[in-house]
Amino acid sequence: MQYFVNEKSDFMVKVANPTLQGFNPDPCLFRGKDSYYILVSTFEFMPGIRVYQSDDLVNWRYETSILTDIDLTGNTRGCSIWAPYAAYHDGKYYVIYTDVKSTRVPYKDVNNYIITADSINGPWSTPKYINSSGFDPSIFFDDDGRVYFLNEYWDYRLKTHNKSAGILMQELDAQTLDLLGTPQILFNGTAAQKTEAPEIYRHNGYYYLLTAEGGTEAGHRVTVARSKAITGPYEVDPQTPMLTSKDDPTLTLQCSGHASIVHDDDDNWYMAHLTTRPLRDDVTLLGRETAIQNVTWTTDDWLRLSNQTNQPADYYEVPVDTPVIPIQHAFDNDFGGPELNFERWNTLRKMPTADWLQFTGTGLEIAGGQSLQSEFDQHLVATRQTDFNFTATTTVAFNPTTYMQLAGMALYLDIDNYLFLAVTHDEQLGRCITVLQAQKGDFQIVTDPIAIHSQDITLQVTVNGLTGTLAFTDGEQQITVLDNVALDFLSGGFTGNFIALDTIDMGQYNRAKAQFKSFHYQPK
Repeated sequence: MQYFVNEKSDFMVKVANPTLQGFNPDPCLFRGKDSYYILVSTFEFMPGIRVYQSDDLVNWRYETSILTDIDLTGNTRGCSIWAPYAAYHDGKYYVIYTDVKSTRVPYKDVNNYIITADSINGPWSTPKYINSSGFDPSIFFDDDGRVYFLNEYWDYRLKTHNKSAGILMQELDAQTLDLLGTPQILFNGTAAQKTEAPEIYRHNGYYYLLTAEGGTEAGHRVTVARSKAITGPYEVDPQTPMLTSKDDPTLTLQCSGHASIVHDDDDNWYMAHLTTRPLRDDVTLLGRETAIQNVTWTTDDWLRLSNQTNQPADYYEVPVDTPVIPIQHAFDNDFGGPELNFERWNTLRKMPTADWLQFTGTGLEIAGGQSLQSEFDQHLVATRQTDFNFTATTTVAFNPTTYMQLAGMALYLDIDNYLFLAVTHDEQLGRCITVLQAQKGDFQIVTDPIAIHSQDITLQVTVNGLTGTLAFTDGEQQITVLDNVALDFLSGGFTGNFIALDTIDMGQYNRAKAQFKSFHYQPK
């Protein structure tokens, strides 16, 4: 990132993309009471719905996480909290989101909710259930006081694997947020199909409908349609797609789509969108990230990228006299408590509770939960991988008495894909180090057990692109367990790779306890 003077203004800040690195997908960019905000999807990781804040559209920081009182137990990988949408209207914040329970074809079992608050930091109202006809919901407040609810809708009868059939809209009661009347099909989508993520904006006499199409992989795109009436019919932009990476695999930003727009006080417009940065083909350990583009309106009232193409730029510009302060990825944690720092740490499917997570004064004590493939009671505490190259270390004290007890550090994508460097017990060696791996659901013990002797063991994971090295320090001796192991299997799905601390006891729940005394993450 750099600061420079540009001819378009006395001052112009140039900000590198992606703005939010690592797993930060499905951005909703909007303006609140005093600041700009970006909300992103969190899927099965808790707390749900991360919020980033900026005063100037240049410097972004983690502000809060919204969903702290929900239980996603039993939701499988790639499900749970999808595509939050937010709006600020008449002094109140509205957040709309989907809790996806199952995506097993041919159905899509989802629940859509609205919550409200007077502050982005809450407290938030009890979630109000709206419908289940599809995902990616949003809300639109029209100038006449009427309120509308939109979502993608799913038709299980379609013969295609993806059964997104278009966009539904239904009016809401402005006070109670109850549905009124019957839903109507607002937009059937284009030939790109997989139409989702609807958002409506009002500009210069038109209603503009932004959708994502083409799927969230290489064919992803932003489709814009407009109408003089909110109910349509909607005319598709003749130069569609408005944004995509599909035509150039050499672009830094790939899979671009799923967008939202905002403008500042000087009528400069910006678009936040989902993107990826593959290291090879479609392989990226960082998952789907958030980028921002400059956009503008043409003389015939269509929305365009300011770079005069439909391809994402590697940076965006903001006309302010503000130096760029990059988000700091490196961090140390001595686990002094009294609670987890949710800017850095997440748990799976439900918030941590005192029966399995405690700050002891000497570290973070995690009691044994279920295995890394469980969709119910994993006691995993994880932080996002935000850099292609990094080293992570943790020091752990753990005294297992059976092979069913394990504690250590994992590279973790989901229940089917992980690499776990663990302290455990072997009948012949006693305390030992081993490596467990799942790749697309196929499990193996990668290494023979290595005996350990010190009470405190330091585990180290070093990642360089798509290869990793696992090592540990026992006393004064550092031992490499795996060197340059391929990590490309930790790519795919909807999330990104995490570095996780975990304790497992498959013999007796919460019996075995590990003390994690420190954690260090350092980009390289």
